[in-house]
Formats: sequence, structure tokens, C-alpha cells
Amino acid sequence: MVSSRKKIKTLRISSWNVNGLRAAAGKGFLDWLMQSKNDIIGLQETRAREDQLDAPLRSPKGYHAHFVAAQRPGYSGVGLLARKRWNSLETSLGIEDFDIEGRLQIAQFGKLWVVNGYFPNGSGKERDNSRVPFKLAFYQKLFEVLEPLRANGGRVLVMGDFNTAHREIDLARPKQNENTSGFLPEERREFDRWCQAGWVDTFRHFEPGAGHYTWWSQRYGVRQKNIGWRIDYILASQGAMQFVENAGIQSAVQGSDHCPIWVEVRPEILGTS
Repeated sequence: MVSSRKKIKTLRISSWNVNGLRAAAGKGFLDWLMQSKNDIIGLQETRAREDQLDAPLRSPKGYHAHFVAAQRPGYSGVGLLARKRWNSLETSLGIEDFDIEGRLQIAQFGKLWVVNGYFPNGSGKERDNSRVPFKLAFYQKLFEVLEPLRANGGRVLVMGDFNTAHREIDLARPKQNENTSGFLPEERREFDRWCQAGWVDTFRHFEPGAGHYTWWSQRYGVRQKNIGWRIDYILASQGAMQFVENAGIQSAVQGSDHCPIWVEVRPEILGTS
């Protein structure tokens, strides 16, 4: 999509659930990284400890890198890549049950705060909705942590796999999924709470139309038919939104069951530290 605003020099910030960083590396991740011209990238579901990553993944050329692994092997995990090093970086919500799953990075770049999150899925081991309370508790705790920043005009971008399709327009088959975690009323209400508090869905700010998704089942033909869900977002606080020039989805990029999403922001968002 193309913004109607005059093209100016911007910073590009992207988010991508790679569904296993080592697996994505075998499917062209590094090629995408080197061609993408991103300034900051948040990765989710990296599924590896840092010492399990080959050097090109652990320390990509031109980027500072930081990874958080889950205590459980091969599960969850997030990573942050940035061309300029952050001023500070926090990975804890102060609740052990969340922190051991390696789901969060909160990085400060001057006056900009970038939050990279892998929000829990509400589905349990039996494909029920037993993890929904845990998922909602994660949302609520992160909201609580970020609220002082947002309320005081802070420049905050929250990006990642939110594991929730907010509205009917955000998935191809809403009626069939009304009882599925990711589109349950209580999950959608929690997303509403964020938006009502002032968080802006950057993609929807620029694109009101249907048919735009970020995740597709790996069942044969599903992605080709674009039967997907939009569960990856970059939310902006009102303080940050004034610097956002554009937002989009790279649905053609392969390598994961998710695709990358991005925003372009004016460099002034960084201000001074």
C-alpha cells in the first residue's frame, strides 16, 4: 500500500513471527533481512537459545542483536535486531510464569520505546481454550506496564504476534471461528480495551479494506487461497502515531506461516535520549 503523503526519509520498523529462526534461515530469512532495509526488526517464536544460532543469525551483518529464549527448549522466544544500539532493554514483566516463556523485549531508542512481544496462544495442549486466562493475563500485565508511558505522551510502538484477530475483517472465516482461541469475544474485548485507551492499529489507520492477513494454516492450499488471519500488529501510542508515515504487510514473503509487517516512521520519533 502507498501513503498519499509526500515521500520523505523514514525509518523502517518490522515485525515477523518466524516460526523457528533456524528453520526460517533455511527458507531465505537472511536474504530477506539483507534486502529489507529495516532499521529495527522484532522477531517472535525464534525457538532457540542464542548459542544454538549460527553466527550469521546470532550476529547479522550491520545489526546489533539480542535474543530471549524460553526455559522450555524449542519453544517461544523473541529476538531484536537494530542498526543502532538501544539505550536500554528490559525482558521481564516481573511475573515468573510469563518471563520463563521468553515472550518480551522492551527497548528504548532515544525517545522511542519499541516493545517486541510474542503474546500467548489461548489454545491448550488438548486444542481447547484452557490457556485463554493466561493469555489475557499477559495482555493485561503488559498494558499495565506500558500505561504510564502511553498516558504521559510517550512514543511507544508495540509489535509482534498478538495471537488475536481483532475484528471480523481480520480473518477470512469469522463465523466458523467464533469459538476458536484467537477470535473469542473475551480476547477481542481485551484488544478493544487497548484501542479505547488510545493505542492505534497502524495498519488499519492506512488500510480499511478486507483480505489482508498475516498468518495462514500450513494445510495445503490455504495460503494460496488467502484463507488467513491478521494476528500480527504494530500498535502505536498517540505520542508515536504522529510520526508514523505508513504501514503494511509483506504477504508475499515466505519462510514462515506468518509474514512480516512494517511501519515507516519519521526519524524525529527518536528525539534525544
